[in-house]
Amino acid sequence: MLRLEEVLYSQGFGTRRICRGLIQQGLVVVGDAIDPSLDPDEFVDPHSLRFRVDGQQWMWQERAYLMMNKPAGYECSQRASSHPSIYTLLPGPLRQRGGGAAAGVQAVGRLDQDTTGLLLLSDDGAFIHRLTSPKHHVPKVYEVVLRHPLTANTCARLEAGVVLDDDPRPVKAAKADATGDCSLRLVLTQGKYHQVKRMIAAVGNRVEQLHRSAIGAVVLPDDLSPGQWRWLSADEVQLLRQPPR
Repeated sequence: MLRLEEVLYSQGFGTRRICRGLIQQGLVVVGDAIDPSLDPDEFVDPHSLRFRVDGQQWMWQERAYLMMNKPAGYECSQRASSHPSIYTLLPGPLRQRGGGAAAGVQAVGRLDQDTTGLLLLSDDGAFIHRLTSPKHHVPKVYEVVLRHPLTANTCARLEAGVVLDDDPRPVKAAKADATGDCSLRLVLTQGKYHQVKRMIAAVGNRVEQLHRSAIGAVVLPDDLSPGQWRWLSADEVQLLRQPPR
């Protein structure tokens, strides 16, 4: 059981004082109640608790697990330099969950500002580590549009391994399949800086468009438009926690 004030605080609605004020002003409604008069110190069971804050519906989540369809022109940084941050596409409470220096959800790995597609976000450090650590070999699927047509051995070279300028050891694609004259689908289990672009450059071509379509067994749904986000389902979170097959 948690005090109602603590529920709001844990979900990122501000300091405890601000959360208490939201309740006292009648801006918080629990469940289907009509009377908004609530006691900030009232104990509630947070599990499956639904509540509205200033008219917006929320559900208590011990940890946040989200997916976003990242649009082009956004940086995956809290302190974006030359482009807007993907965090501006999220509601304030998701950016403030937990409080402290590391408040809010964090991107699970990054996509370049011109790269689009599936981006996961969470405030669960172990979950983030599980998906980003190279030793877990979580596959990421990229749809790549190239400037020049594929050669007969482009995919074979990417799967055999290419040498990048900062690492003498070859970097391999887990799978590379042509999807058109100037496009391919690339599956990677590593996450080096600008890896796709540098691998394509190493085989004498150039990336014109880059889109991530899947992470592990979770695929970006067609009905999630660029810039939109949603909560991951319990099944999706479980799939992402399982070792790759």
